Amino acid sequence: MPTFRPTPNKQGHVDVELNEVGRQQAAAVAGRLSKETAISAVYSSDLKRALETAHIIANKCGVSEVIQDANLRERHLGDLQGFVLHEAANHKPNAYQATLSARTDEEIPGGGESLDQLFYRCTSSLQSIGMKHIGERVVVVTHGGVVRALHKRAAPTEQFQKKILNASVNILHLSSKEEWTIKTWGDVNHLNNTAFLKTDFGGDNTSSAQTKPECSSGSSG
Repeated sequence: MPTFRPTPNKQGHVDVELNEVGRQQAAAVAGRLSKETAISAVYSSDLKRALETAHIIANKCGVSEVIQDANLRERHLGDLQGFVLHEAANHKPNAYQATLSARTDEEIPGGGESLDQLFYRCTSSLQSIGMKHIGERVVVVTHGGVVRALHKRAAPTEQFQKKILNASVNILHLSSKEEWTIKTWGDVNHLNNTAFLKTDFGGDNTSSAQTKPECSSGSSG
């Protein structure tokens, strides 16, 4: 979701805080969400950049607490964490090559995750959250790599190529039959009236996903 630091570094689990632009972006999306259907709960990755965003949203939307879930963290990038992307190929060539691999089961050297590990970690977490909130609207604050994995779970045959924009809103409907439906993706209309344009600070860092689980007897929508 909002920006934490406008650099090309590969952050992964590096626990950096939001900068002032990020806080302004968080306030913008919080204002938007507060005007929509009431929120039952706010969940967040436990990394600072997501957690601060989640608290801003919760405060604006009248939710008393933020539930932290480490399974909503960004992909662990192993030896690449904290490296500037263009330097990674020279300093950590094996780890860099692992990120380019077509194999989704290839782990990044230095304790990093494979894409498969990321996928199962975060999709299992979101499904669990959904089952706790049948018929409710829930906000989940997470990261770009996680959002890509959630998109893959909801639309496995669709090739996803769009950039995950900072402060974007992505809405998923989850059913008790474990069916996921994408309702809104990459929406940044709430930033149109701010000075923080959606392309200014990269993306793929922290994003917000909303889930509205549906009862098994109900239709999606």
